[in-house]
Amino acid sequence: MSTPYADIYAASLADPEAFWLKAAEAIDWIERPLRAFDPSKGVYGRWFPDGVLNACHNALDRHVEDGRGEQAALIYDSPVTGVKRTYTFAELTEQVSRFAAVLQDFGVQKGDRVIVYMPMVPEAIIGVYACARLGAIHSVVFGGFAAAELAKRIDDARPKLILTASCGIEPTRKVAYKPLLDQAIAMSAHAPDTVILLQRPELSAEMMRGRDHDWEALRDAANGRTSQCEPMAATDPLYILYTSGTTGTPKGVVRDTGGYLVALAWSMSGLYDVKPGEVFWCASDIGWVVGHSYIIYGPLIHGASIVLYEGKPIGTPDAGAFWRVISEHKAVALFTAPTAFRAIRKEDPKGEKLAGYDLSGFRTLFLAGERADPATIEWAEEKLGVPVIDHCWQTETGWAIVGNPVGIELLPVKHGSPTVPMPGYDLKILEDDGREAPAGKLGNIVLKLPLPPGCLPTLWNDEARFRKGYLEAFPGYYQTSDAGFVDEDGYVFFMARTDDIINVAGHRLSTGGMEEAIASHPDVAECAVVGVADAVKGQAPVGFVVLKAGVDRPADEVEREIVDVVRNRVGPVAAFKTALTVQRLPKTRSGKILRGTIQKIADGEDWTMPATIEDPTALDEIGEALKERRG
Repeated sequence: MSTPYADIYAASLADPEAFWLKAAEAIDWIERPLRAFDPSKGVYGRWFPDGVLNACHNALDRHVEDGRGEQAALIYDSPVTGVKRTYTFAELTEQVSRFAAVLQDFGVQKGDRVIVYMPMVPEAIIGVYACARLGAIHSVVFGGFAAAELAKRIDDARPKLILTASCGIEPTRKVAYKPLLDQAIAMSAHAPDTVILLQRPELSAEMMRGRDHDWEALRDAANGRTSQCEPMAATDPLYILYTSGTTGTPKGVVRDTGGYLVALAWSMSGLYDVKPGEVFWCASDIGWVVGHSYIIYGPLIHGASIVLYEGKPIGTPDAGAFWRVISEHKAVALFTAPTAFRAIRKEDPKGEKLAGYDLSGFRTLFLAGERADPATIEWAEEKLGVPVIDHCWQTETGWAIVGNPVGIELLPVKHGSPTVPMPGYDLKILEDDGREAPAGKLGNIVLKLPLPPGCLPTLWNDEARFRKGYLEAFPGYYQTSDAGFVDEDGYVFFMARTDDIINVAGHRLSTGGMEEAIASHPDVAECAVVGVADAVKGQAPVGFVVLKAGVDRPADEVEREIVDVVRNRVGPVAAFKTALTVQRLPKTRSGKILRGTIQKIADGEDWTMPATIEDPTALDEIGEALKERRG
């Protein structure tokens, strides 16, 4: 059936060169590309091989040149410090140009790497864009990351210098960054000679003479200085973003410049339906891919305003924090993780904190980062009265693989599915032997090569690992490492990572399907299911459950009901017999539940504390709950 989405998607696969050359018209080019794709370059081909541009110019300078310099570009809102500030496009451009001149004084030039180890403050955005202005490759490392993990990234990227701050600020504590950075540099074989440090008034850091330089002093001394945007080939790297590797060695995902900007520009209108001049809020962190694509780059490239939020969904000060930001800054759309809404729902199940906030201009809620369980989506739909759009992507892809293209047409929502593939993604479900699976059957989610613009062309200095990790399992396809199915309407269902598919007495079952059933129980705020070793069945599922605030029934009573829910909705084949109530689930700072670590604890295997864990005591609770049940 012909629909606006179906026609656009079909066109992107039938003639990708024409489709993406047309999309590239949204970008300001120094040398406009004459061809969209060269299959002979790189591992699987490269996008816009003859194009030349600059990312900083596209996000900042061109809007000033087009007469929109007084429009808000960056709205900084920090409930943890009480500071709010708005930067216009003209102000932000001046700050970035000046700081790029500072970097030039330290010898930073095209192709150099700069690590950015900073909290959610405007200077972090300024530092990133200063790198992009000069053609230096930035690598943002999540602020407060463990020293050993930071050291690995320093040694892999070999940065010219490091940008940092004295501390990050959490609702209940200050996180001193400088001691962690000093330790990481001491551990590194390729430590840089220069650190530029932003001293925050909440916590001062000691400076190392000769190596460390004060950010504000350098900025002030450069008052009146400017720098030019370096022409960059579309295929030149814009940034490196490290993601965890199964070997313990982080993988440096490379993002090229031209394809990324084109994909982001298309997504801001086609997927998110945001117009230039409107306010788009992405409540992520710049240390994650979501923060790169939809805090730092996407909205500003499109001419929209961004909200840089230094706070949490709850606790800064309460579960109404998100409603305050949307109302105060007139955000038309919010992009956040399902975890954030599960936390809000847990603290305020009736949505009472919405009272008094004007959300009349708010149009759409977008969720990504983990599977968005139907119960959370239904709660958000009911309380907000706007479309709640789940969409799915990866650090590697840089933008959505599957989503609901609100800017083209709002497709009917199916709870549990992020909807349909975005243009350029030729998504297939393959059996383990490489045959295409029929509609409705669980299999490996893969993407036919070439990947569309914006996706990684390789890993930093490790093409062999890129081929082995992503391309060899299914020749001709990119392996997402996700398992799922496509229904008869073409809707995609991501059910689990492939290592979260458990084998119960010969039956391959999705932990995501069981979690969906558990989340439907009215007392459940969030949950995680893992497969635990079982002498008879091979694996047996165990569910860990956090209850909503205000539930005063005995936990064992709720647990019995949960077992019945899974049995009724998934079936006896799941052999689900154990639900354990805990106060919190162990998560990374980006909100992902640490299912792999939970499984190792449950199986009695050796495990190490994940570097990205938000609250280590949550793992202790998992262990205690298991001990208590085993008696």
